[in-house]
Amino acid sequence: MAQGKTSLYRGMHVYTLARLYHASTMSCTRCLPRLLLACARATALSAAPQGAFLRRQARLTQGLRNVHASSRRTENKPTAAAHQGGQGDGKSEDGPGQSLVTHEHLFERAARDSRTKATFNRVLDVFVKRDIRRRGHVEFIYAALKKMPEFGVERDLSVYNRLLDIFPKEVFVPRNFIQRMFNHYPRQQECAIQILEEMENHGIMPNIETKVLLVQIFGEKSHPMRKYQRLLYWFPKFKHVNPYPVPHELPQDPLDLARLSLKRIANSLDAKVTVYQMPSTDISEMGEQVSEPFVVGIQSPEQRLLLAEHNPSRPVFVEGPFPLWLRKTCVYYYILRADPVPPEEKVEKPIDLERSFFYPLHLDLDLERDLGDDDSFDVDEVEEGTVFAMCMTGLGDQATLAKWITGLQETNPILGRIPTVFRLESGPREIQSTSEPEPTAEEEHLQSQEMKQ
Repeated sequence: MAQGKTSLYRGMHVYTLARLYHASTMSCTRCLPRLLLACARATALSAAPQGAFLRRQARLTQGLRNVHASSRRTENKPTAAAHQGGQGDGKSEDGPGQSLVTHEHLFERAARDSRTKATFNRVLDVFVKRDIRRRGHVEFIYAALKKMPEFGVERDLSVYNRLLDIFPKEVFVPRNFIQRMFNHYPRQQECAIQILEEMENHGIMPNIETKVLLVQIFGEKSHPMRKYQRLLYWFPKFKHVNPYPVPHELPQDPLDLARLSLKRIANSLDAKVTVYQMPSTDISEMGEQVSEPFVVGIQSPEQRLLLAEHNPSRPVFVEGPFPLWLRKTCVYYYILRADPVPPEEKVEKPIDLERSFFYPLHLDLDLERDLGDDDSFDVDEVEEGTVFAMCMTGLGDQATLAKWITGLQETNPILGRIPTVFRLESGPREIQSTSEPEPTAEEEHLQSQEMKQ
């Protein structure tokens, strides 16, 4: 009915304009005022239903936007928590020129109390409730990714999904193939890919909630969605590719961490870990507190046999410290080794065919081989000394390592007849623990004069 009236008013408007044109061509001065009044009346009548139709369309569009909005966004007005988060310095931080430093300031203020997951989520809630348009969300997400390790949430899947939920929904979805072809909203897509790459670096598998968020934000034919599909394809294939995986949560006890590290270094499954000294704290006769560091060592039966065959006239060396990285933790170990045997003292032992990998147990002889065929085995031999044992200590000084050598003598009596030389370097622990006063200008001048002399 409304469309019929609208078409009727439009027809009257066209008819009136036609009459006005005819009157102007005929130069009828008496009919011209009446025609102008009729044209104005027809224009007003046709504009009234069009205005009502436009208002109804606007209300319908607003209702659809509310339906497609995120489930986490329940209120359009900022709450008291948002006002508290934005009134810290008395200035508004919602402008389009909001920088990364400003967003980092939100996390720094929230971290004054504690750096936990609840505090991190509280900062996200403050930003979401502050502005319904989510202005500056890209800079905020980059700042949140930078602060995640400080709050200990870099391995939490729910936090990454909350970061994706900050994006406005159905705004960056391409509407046609041309927008899809020319990388619709590239800055926002790169930000979402950065979130997925952080998940990949920490070994986090995305779930179905991640997929739903990406479809709502960028659509099914987008670069973040392709990145999500690649993660789902490659993560299961490389999940168990490492035969010696490092646990994500390393032991907090230094003694347990030393056991784990030595087992990873040892080349034999028969190697035995021995604790030569437990960490303890005693009080001396003078009333001073004396702490004893731990000493943990590892040695395999093959290493014990090689040490028993070592020439007692040649010394063995204690060397170290050598670094070993377990994810983000660095530990140090020491080794007991000997110099390479001189060529004139080498004794070739007969090879046991049943225990050597170079000689197969079943020989498939080919009688048609020529006499010029080379049947020798090419083995790359590196001239290095034999390693007899390894250890880790809480304090890498000579006195502590001497206790390790004393403990080794119980299972290796030959160490009592072999001279032991300590080749210790100043490791990072010794450098950090020493705090010597800086020399003054006079001492430096005297030292320079002595060097010249």
